[in-house]
Amino acid sequence: MSTSAALLMLADSRLPTGGHAHSGGMEEAVARGAVGGAGDLERWLRGRLHAVGVLDAAFAVAAHARSEHPADWAAVDAEWSARTPSPALRRAGRAQGRGLLRAARACWPAPLLEQLARDLPGGPPWPIALGGAGRAAGCDPHDVALTAATAALSGPAWATTRLLGTDPFAVAAVLAGLAPAVEEVAAAALAHADPARSLADLPTLSAPLLDLGAERHATWEVRLFAS
Repeated sequence: MSTSAALLMLADSRLPTGGHAHSGGMEEAVARGAVGGAGDLERWLRGRLHAVGVLDAAFAVAAHARSEHPADWAAVDAEWSARTPSPALRRAGRAQGRGLLRAARACWPAPLLEQLARDLPGGPPWPIALGGAGRAAGCDPHDVALTAATAALSGPAWATTRLLGTDPFAVAAVLAGLAPAVEEVAAAALAHADPARSLADLPTLSAPLLDLGAERHATWEVRLFAS
């Protein structure tokens, strides 16, 4: 479980994937008063981790495992779509997946990424793109799980500095405090590293407030973030 240079690149917010344009539901949460500052942030992020983070980490690991073989990307995509009931979240996930796939194809050219682009021309969901990118980059399953679980928190957390003017040091302290929970989620996701395991066994967690919030956010005429 060594940390590689490729892992650091995948986890770097400066990798040109377009992720900076998405708040992961934070903009809507701020607007409805669910997050008003650093005091609310830890609670909201912990809830997101144990819904979105668990799902993303598991799908990233499952995609990583299956990319070693002739991959049935459509089957993995169908399972992700079934667990993402919000059309707005599906669009956001694919937009971010397209950005990540484009960056990965430039950094780590590999046949599996070309197949992923061909099989899912509308764009792979972000966690599936991460799993494929991680495999092409030489990362192990724990690498992609940890990246997925961390990303579930980091984007929304740092969005509060723009939305609320939150003290960046306070944001960093909240994320540091959640590190053990992130590690637990990443470790649990490794159960899906077996390509023989059924995709039906992937988590089926839901976060109705995030789904409803994403649909509301998509109707706004003026907003800072795409999602």
